[in-house]
Formats: sequence, structure tokens, C-alpha cells
Amino acid sequence: MHVLILGGTTEARRLAELLHGTPEVRATSSLAGRVAGPRLPPGEVRVGGFGGTEGLTAWLREHAVGALIDATHPFAGTISFHAARAAATAHVPLLALRRPGWVPVPGDRWHEAASLEEAARLLPGLGRRVFLTTGRTGLAAFAGLDGLWFLVRSVDAPEPPHPAAMEVLLDRGPFGLDGERELLRRHRIDVVVTKDSGGAATAPKLTAAREAGLPVVMVRRPPVPEGVPAVATPQEAAHWLAGRLPGRPGPGSTA
Repeated sequence: MHVLILGGTTEARRLAELLHGTPEVRATSSLAGRVAGPRLPPGEVRVGGFGGTEGLTAWLREHAVGALIDATHPFAGTISFHAARAAATAHVPLLALRRPGWVPVPGDRWHEAASLEEAARLLPGLGRRVFLTTGRTGLAAFAGLDGLWFLVRSVDAPEPPHPAAMEVLLDRGPFGLDGERELLRRHRIDVVVTKDSGGAATAPKLTAAREAGLPVVMVRRPPVPEGVPAVATPQEAAHWLAGRLPGRPGPGSTA
């Protein structure tokens, strides 16, 4: 079976590792190409967009894809809806692989926002020195906040429009708790902004913020397209695929 993994995440890479070397599976990982020097998974890799729903539908048919795994970032909403429509049109089974979101614990001072724009509206009432960890895209939402100073952490350098008072920290996770504590202290951060990406690689900033008593603006993740089944781990995704291989029992089967 030819399996297309829409990737770019740790979970997608791990799934490709689990499938690599499986005789019954040929896996192709697709990366959007927005990050320079990405960590490549094993197996076949393609880089770049498909050209919307129609382009992805054509690719699924041309390459005889038997299963599609949407393991993109929880905030890569557009490709997820393209995947849902393309899979339905090409009659290809689709599964969403989404790491669980973060859950507040006692001591957290979270302020939820539905979007980056809403997060920007909340900031002036919460602090003046902002640790912004929402990635290099979407900084335009904060560009008009001239009274605030931003520390922006991203893998690649951001492009305008962005806040006028800004320092950029180019780094890639995972990040340790001691380093996050020192970062907040050294830059005198008084509010943190992040997306609910989930996972352990970037979670220490939340612990450091809680210890320091800092407010956190948490941007809620968009939902998985309606009707698309979802799992939380690469192992669950591999099990779902195994049930669709010729001669294998399907999920829930007692055979």
C-alpha cells in the first residue's frame, strides 16, 4: 500500500520511522517546505505544496495512494481541509494524527484566545515584555502594538510586517526547563504568548511561566475537519494502517 503522510511534525517523522522497512507499505512523507533545513524522515520525501484540493486529489490518484495520514501541525488548518476534501473525492481513507493539546494545571494563569488577533488584543492588559512563541508567520497580528517589546522565537527569521520593538531568537526545540527559566529571567518577560501545539518539546516554557507567576495567552487550536477520525500517537496511526493492509484484520476485528 502506498501511504502519503502529510508531515513536518515529530509525530509524522516517528510514523515514517515505524513504517520504514515494512514490506507491505511504501510511505511517502510530504513537507510544506516552509522551514529551511527540515529534519527529514526516512523513506521517500516530497517538498512543496500540492496546489490546493484539486492538486492533492490528482496526486493521490496519479500515485495510487491507498491511505492518507494528515500528521501536519495542529495549526496547519488549510492543508487539513484540503486533505479531507481530496480524500473524499479520490475515495482514499484518511486519518488525522494529532498530538494531545496542553491542559492547564493548578497555578497556571492562562488566557485563552481563538486567534492571533484576539491574543494581540489581550496583551496590553497583561504585560509589556512579551515572549512570543507562535512561529514566524502571523506576526502581523502584533505589528500595531508599539507600546510592547517582543522576544520572538522561531526556527527561521521572520519577515515583515512584525512588531517594531522586537528581538529574534532563532532556535529549534526541544527546550529544557532550566533554559526556559533563564530566558524569562534574562529578558524580564512578563507575559507569554503561545499556540496550543501540545507535545513535550516546547512545554517547559509553560512550567517556567507557572513558576514565575506569569500570564500565558494560549491560542486555541482549530478543530479537525468534521467526520475525519483522529488518533493521538504514531503507534495508533500505524495500527490503523495495519488494519487496512490486504489480508490483515480491520480495526476492532476479532479475526
